[in-house]
Amino acid sequence: MSAPATCLIGFGEVGQTLAGDLHARGVTVRAWDILFPDPQSVPSRALSAGNVGAAQSPADAIAGAQLVICAVTASDCLAAARTAAPLLADGAYFLDLNSVSPATKLAASQLLAAGRGRYVEAAVMSPISPKGSKSPILLGGPYANEFLPLAQSLGFAATEVSSDTIGRASATKMCRSVMIKGIEALLTESLLAARHYGVEATVLESLKGLLPAADWRTLSHYMIGRSLQHGRRRAAEMREVAITVREAGIDPWMSTASAERQDWAAAHSAARTRDTLEGTLDAILASLPRDAGARPC
Repeated sequence: MSAPATCLIGFGEVGQTLAGDLHARGVTVRAWDILFPDPQSVPSRALSAGNVGAAQSPADAIAGAQLVICAVTASDCLAAARTAAPLLADGAYFLDLNSVSPATKLAASQLLAAGRGRYVEAAVMSPISPKGSKSPILLGGPYANEFLPLAQSLGFAATEVSSDTIGRASATKMCRSVMIKGIEALLTESLLAARHYGVEATVLESLKGLLPAADWRTLSHYMIGRSLQHGRRRAAEMREVAITVREAGIDPWMSTASAERQDWAAAHSAARTRDTLEGTLDAILASLPRDAGARPC
């Protein structure tokens, strides 16, 4: 099976990671990101890796592509689908990797149905790094089964079909995110307060009884760091999670609160450069208003 000309819509963490993997397999990749016009943006600076050709517009990126991979911020999912729909070549696949609710995926698929492309729902079920294209991915929709062999030929080794019904793969991802992004938010809030009172080591030690196999210090540093680095994107995803939960008839109290904490974490992103958990917590605390909270015991 020959490698298809491939386009990436969105050149954030997911797009950059997949670009490197596809380039290594000899796939020609062009990319477009709404931040490319700003030469100082993270997506623009990432172009120096040379894994992709930078497009001048969505139309320039999509022209001639047999596979369009869309990985944008959750809030931009429908706008990206709306833009791509009339630009797709006959029979081109549109792989929607965005972390959004089942209802949003269905709306995106309906936008694509008006064009000439074939919409494939996708849900990445782990962080994209370090596994990249070998990360577990669930596919959904009526074209999922026919797309699977192509995905596997491109190195998506852990990809499998979840359902021919659009929305089930994303529901799986969204329900998982209640836990994963929620734990990130809980660890951030718990350990910041614990560090303020000088009891973070005791709190971490006590957590060993909850999940004995976990290295809570390392895990906490990693998960809090992910919120600091990707909080804006995670907050947008958690708002989609809240929609998913609400559509199940459940009040999304935890998901909504997690979105707020993820947004808050992004405002303290400078702290993620610290090498230790304690250093990260101290950097965040130092940036807070001096009169916030009680004084340490």
